[in-house]
Amino acid sequence: MINRTCIKELSALMKQFPAVVILGARQVGKTTLAKQVAEKLNNKCVYFDLEKQSDRNKLNDIESTLTTFIKKCVIVDEAQSMPELYTALRPLIDEYRKPGRYLLLGSIAPHLVEGISETLAGRMAQIEIGTINLIEANHANIDQNTLWYRGGYPEALLLKNNMQWYRWVENYYKNFISRDVNFLMDERLSPSTVGKLWTMLADINGNILNVEMLSRSLGISRPTVAKYLEFMEGAYLIARLQPWFINVSKRIVKSPKLYFRDTGVYHYLNGITNLSDLQGSIISGASWEGFVVEQIRQLKNMNIKMYYYRTHHGAEADIVLVKGTKPLACIEIKLSNTPKLTKGWHEVIQDLNTKHNFVITPNSDAYKYNSNTTVCSLNIFLSQFLKKIK
Repeated sequence: MINRTCIKELSALMKQFPAVVILGARQVGKTTLAKQVAEKLNNKCVYFDLEKQSDRNKLNDIESTLTTFIKKCVIVDEAQSMPELYTALRPLIDEYRKPGRYLLLGSIAPHLVEGISETLAGRMAQIEIGTINLIEANHANIDQNTLWYRGGYPEALLLKNNMQWYRWVENYYKNFISRDVNFLMDERLSPSTVGKLWTMLADINGNILNVEMLSRSLGISRPTVAKYLEFMEGAYLIARLQPWFINVSKRIVKSPKLYFRDTGVYHYLNGITNLSDLQGSIISGASWEGFVVEQIRQLKNMNIKMYYYRTHHGAEADIVLVKGTKPLACIEIKLSNTPKLTKGWHEVIQDLNTKHNFVITPNSDAYKYNSNTTVCSLNIFLSQFLKKIK
């Protein structure tokens, strides 16, 4: 088992709130983590998986069933598939307001699910669980290249060989297309259309997202493409990195960049079957950039937001870390361990007036590139520099 860095935060939330929602992609390890934390807090648990009809039947009368387990921690998996559950919890919580009573697990952001109107403000907290990150992998003696190549889904990451990994991610992808898309989106897109869209998204990973272009290429409406992208983001499969343009006088690119959140899925879509193929592939740079973006997304301080910055003249920072309306750090991501910086990089630092500026590579030692920029490996950045940016 790989120990998760989020376990402390989850434990703290369970000690404070009557209900906690654990969100994350399918197969990311939400159930394992929920049971692990509940046991750590010495809470007796009862578990319902709403993908099992027998468990759904037990919750036909939600209030009566949950009242039976008032002294236990109730874990409900795929809770978003029963929207009425959220409404039923409010009076149950108010009658017996004890922390750690309910753990709801979901693979879709609640705001995307029709029927979930009860926010349970003040009664419920949310936490997102990502795939295995580099800090967790280091503690489990999994090297950076393996994590980068296979991605961070725990089961896939721990398989014995790459052939088993390939079969796992292939079935993960196919099951998602054939089962989850139409059910969760309430759409009737053909698997071939969905497959084409995924392929096109793989082609633009790390680049500016143009929804109109995707719509024309696929022959489906722009609102349908936009809805699908929102669903993929709400299912924690892709992320859109927004541009930073507040208090900037220059002409700025204002469309988001798109990234796959798990590099293993991205590599599967590009037919990458081993690490050697990845390192020699034309997608290696975009893949490494997406990998670094996801690591920073997971491990940055909660009060820090992530953006990118690009002017119409080509000055660009892959990541800008911002607190409130103040940019704190600019980050450039390079696959080469001996990076060269352009004039555009120095323009970015001047535009945003950031004190902390980094070039992140796979394996460089930490050193000063010049007076305002530090070069370092991803490991060094995550373990020594990131938490100091706050």
